[in-house]
Amino acid sequence: MRCCVRSSGALSPALLRQVVSNSGCWGAVPGRHVLWLSPRNLGTAGEPHVTPLPSQARVVICGGGIVGTSVAYHLAKLGWTEIVLLEQGRLGAGTTRLCAGIISVAKSISIESKMADYSNSLYERLEEETGVKTGYVKTGSLCLAQNQDRFLSLKRLASRLKVLGITCNVIKPKEVARLHPLVNIHDLAGALHLPGDAMVSPPDVNHALAVAAASHGVQIHERTTVNHVLVDQGCVTAVETDRGPIDCQYFINCAGQWAYELGQASEVKISVPLHGCEHFYLLTKPLQQPLPASTPVVMDMDGRIYVRAWQGGVLSGGFEKNPKPIFTEGRNQLEIQNMQEDWDHFEPMLSALLRRMPSLESCEIQQLVNCPESFTPDMRCLMGETPGVSGYFVLAGMNSSGLSFAGGAGKYLAEWMTFGYPSGNVWPLEIKRFGNLQSSRTFLRHRVMEVMPLLYELKVPRWDFQTGRQLRTSPLYDRLDTQGARWMEKHGFERAKYFVPHGKDLLALDQSKTFYKPDWFDIVGSEVKCCKEAVCIIDMSSFTKFELSSTGDQALELLQLLCSNDLDVPVGSIVHTGMLNERGGYENDCSVVRISKNSFFIISPTDQQVHCWAWIKKHMPNDPHLHLEDVSWKYTALNLIGPRAMDVLSELSYVSMTPEHFPSLFCKEMSVGYANGIRVMSMTHTGEPGFMLYVPIEYALHVYNEVMSVGQKYGIRNAGYYALRSLRIEKFFAFWGQDLDTFTTPLECGREFRVKFDKDTNFIGREALLRQRQEGVPRRFIMLVLEDHDTELDLWPWWGEPVYRNGELVGVTTSSAFSYTLERHVCLGFVSPPGAPGAPAVVTPDFITRGDYEVDIAGQRYPAKAKLYPFSSLFTQQRRRKDDMELSNFQGK
Repeated sequence: MRCCVRSSGALSPALLRQVVSNSGCWGAVPGRHVLWLSPRNLGTAGEPHVTPLPSQARVVICGGGIVGTSVAYHLAKLGWTEIVLLEQGRLGAGTTRLCAGIISVAKSISIESKMADYSNSLYERLEEETGVKTGYVKTGSLCLAQNQDRFLSLKRLASRLKVLGITCNVIKPKEVARLHPLVNIHDLAGALHLPGDAMVSPPDVNHALAVAAASHGVQIHERTTVNHVLVDQGCVTAVETDRGPIDCQYFINCAGQWAYELGQASEVKISVPLHGCEHFYLLTKPLQQPLPASTPVVMDMDGRIYVRAWQGGVLSGGFEKNPKPIFTEGRNQLEIQNMQEDWDHFEPMLSALLRRMPSLESCEIQQLVNCPESFTPDMRCLMGETPGVSGYFVLAGMNSSGLSFAGGAGKYLAEWMTFGYPSGNVWPLEIKRFGNLQSSRTFLRHRVMEVMPLLYELKVPRWDFQTGRQLRTSPLYDRLDTQGARWMEKHGFERAKYFVPHGKDLLALDQSKTFYKPDWFDIVGSEVKCCKEAVCIIDMSSFTKFELSSTGDQALELLQLLCSNDLDVPVGSIVHTGMLNERGGYENDCSVVRISKNSFFIISPTDQQVHCWAWIKKHMPNDPHLHLEDVSWKYTALNLIGPRAMDVLSELSYVSMTPEHFPSLFCKEMSVGYANGIRVMSMTHTGEPGFMLYVPIEYALHVYNEVMSVGQKYGIRNAGYYALRSLRIEKFFAFWGQDLDTFTTPLECGREFRVKFDKDTNFIGREALLRQRQEGVPRRFIMLVLEDHDTELDLWPWWGEPVYRNGELVGVTTSSAFSYTLERHVCLGFVSPPGAPGAPAVVTPDFITRGDYEVDIAGQRYPAKAKLYPFSSLFTQQRRRKDDMELSNFQGK
């Protein structure tokens, strides 16, 4: 590859074409005239004429890239009017102009694949809808695997995509060579072929979306900078621009690279955690035998590169191991210009390209493009209404997949604004999964340097980020760390996965990566055994904790409205309940303790800290006598699990902890050791006997030391979240964010007994649940116990595996774990009757119990026994099975 001939030659006409001229542009839509406006439109005499902004609008969208125009298009299609889109430069002149133009459904989670699949179909029909050529070519793509682990990950991806109805094929290297003439296949283990993937000209798609939006009445103004978003009483009221203010009800931040700064520029600062990195790709001149435009895109993730056909030559970029962060301060470029070439930095990706396609050695390079891309702390985009300001929405942080996501993400956000919720479960992308703690520029800079390489890194189950760690820790962190704790992170909080016994190789365990039986298997097994036979202590301080109080009945009235279960219970009672939306789906799954007549203690999952707070505040009346406080930082939570837990606490408190004196699901404030005011609750989140201790943070170390000291005689040991996971899954306990989401109702997961149907009390979601109870549920939460699955040799299920009943696809797993009690793998998930999409169907107990089930793990199906919640005989049957085996073995001897 002759680098000496690299030139400053132009990109393709499609990439460099002016999408909108300074004099405005008329879109060619049959029967319609479309105009979007630049502030300096030419008058009839050739004199500049400034087009004024409207003084008011219903919605103002900031950002004229493909994301912003997609949102405008979809809002307009849903019937919204008075939409104004503002672009500080020219439409599509930011990262959209320099996008590589690849649309692929090979994404890490299902909701992203759904968005990409919708984007693909949208872009395919845009030309017919608008008359604007978009350069759409259905090329297909090839995801290559250089080793067996990568090949397994592609097989797992293929199984998940088939659940979504996306065509894909796992193929051998020889088939790769047939599909792409340049690919060197000598080191490949296999590949995944996605025939529906495509390529487009991103500026042209951007143009087409703008034309379509404008044809539905959207006003588009270029060279207009948003300076501030004005807020009054927690609601968006206006946008202040460099050309005057616009009163509005809704504001959508689609500012891409500048979304972070724009959020900070609001009267109420909005956290939009993203950061830019340089992104490189290479353009060649046409090959001697020009590459057809329909040639499949190649994604060689082990080589860290992607390659597509481009004007008879190739375009090739990648995600290097040592990315270069950029733009740490200020919106310093109106339109992103091509940044400096860095051939030394690009050299590893160039070498990988030549290894994969050796025939490119003789081709001529036209240009090395360097453009910015924005990345988020967890490699997923940011979507939804911000927690602090009503009417302020965000869609940004596309992690180099803006083209693939823009169509679907714009559709979901438009649905969200129109109906109050999108048609898909977007919690993995919702901006409320982050808080202000992820807004530190230093944190973001360090994290995105890890995130960008991870886009193509092989990610096995239970991998953890390495940067931005020890941000939030329990007071016991150092003590647990010295005792062998291995850490994971959740919402910035360090949580122990398991504890490595003295003498084990810590380094080897930290670096263990596999889709098979992990090295921590026996360690977690011993922790589970201790939970069942003696007593374990788990630090669960990361849980979200709120206190809601009032001078009168206001707190109770609010919780009765928000919660599906009855909160009008005696003081000291603990109530497990959902907070539901109007569809009856879970916005939160929590435990609520009635501390006093007018005071309640609310315990929610760790990553619900922002989401749950926003949900409660959204429904709180403006009453000075009603007070909500986040007390997550005030309490250390210790979970004592096991049959000897009551013995340990009895000695420390001099109070009987037996069920007669301390009934289940009850809370008492008591002394533990020298510490007073400890909230002791008779629950464990696992189904095992034990207690939760909510300890004021200043007493945490003392209480932990006392518990460990007294517990020695009872065999106490530390345990981690992997043991907790195994225990809760074998007991059929669903967790929010994994098994439960905003589309899941209590009736679908066997929790009808936690709904106050018998009380004449209204609550959010009641009408939807009454209808569902009358009509029947369309899907059910089930447990699947794997049969004929060798834990030592077979691939493990982790989550997201397809579920088949009588050979037909009926659902997918949501979580799984090895049950050390049953000595088998247990999966939890949802199933529904097969049939035409959208066809009404009801799941009956007979449907669950009379089917033959299989779980698909990377293309191989394993038989499984299905159980409905609640169940009572599973562990009895398991003990009887083991007793029968022992008896038969004895008789055989």
